[in-house]
Amino acid sequence: MTVTIIVGLLLPLLGTVLGSAIVFLMRGEMPVPLQKTLLGFASGVMVAASVWSLLIPAIEMREAAGGWAVMPAAVGFMAGIAFLLLVDVLTPHLHLGSTHPEGLRSHLSRTAMLALAVTIHNLPEGMAVGVVIAGAEQSVSGISLADALAVSLGIAVQNIPEGAIISMPMRAAGNSRWKSFFIGGLSGVVEPLGGLAIVLLASVFLPVLPYLLGFAAGAMCYVVVEELIPEASGGTHSNLNTVGFAIGFVLMMILDVAMG
Repeated sequence: MTVTIIVGLLLPLLGTVLGSAIVFLMRGEMPVPLQKTLLGFASGVMVAASVWSLLIPAIEMREAAGGWAVMPAAVGFMAGIAFLLLVDVLTPHLHLGSTHPEGLRSHLSRTAMLALAVTIHNLPEGMAVGVVIAGAEQSVSGISLADALAVSLGIAVQNIPEGAIISMPMRAAGNSRWKSFFIGGLSGVVEPLGGLAIVLLASVFLPVLPYLLGFAAGAMCYVVVEELIPEASGGTHSNLNTVGFAIGFVLMMILDVAMG
């Protein structure tokens, strides 16, 4: 079981590292159609994981409460949205393709603010993996290690294009391939660290696990609506974003149902 937990925590980071390594295979910027398709794909994976792997298990855990079974998931979801909104407002960061920093004013470099933007993005993904692993470890009804591995694998697949989307623009901005690869890969470290923290405190979090599942779902949906979809919908080829979303959503749904 310990090996499974370690694999589950590290898979998303591996996906980010593999994606960042694409900087050694491609020259110049990533083609816009491909970038929009990959952003849509990432959005689809995160939304499907939020529903099948987080919200539905949170509701099923409280089925005995009848009509109120949905409340922990609903409260947690809104708390996740509020938390990411607060982090977004307070943390100085810069989105890819933008020249206008967001958050509190700072003297951080462009590279540092790009890294912070990605950290905000990756935080809820790590939490999602950690909270599902914690549920499986505590033998919570409706959550198995197969479910946890499905979430981890789905996010890892999603992180491959995400890693490329980070490293490629940094290379195009004049950074070396190794520096672009390092920063792209490093952006995924927050995921296993965040997941590990929740797993280690699983026994403490068990009474509020339905709220944590909803919280992780809300945080991931915030990232999708606030960052991924706007970045993928602007300009030309926005229809590819929709195609990518559909593929990512269906893939994550199949993974969760087949492995769960």
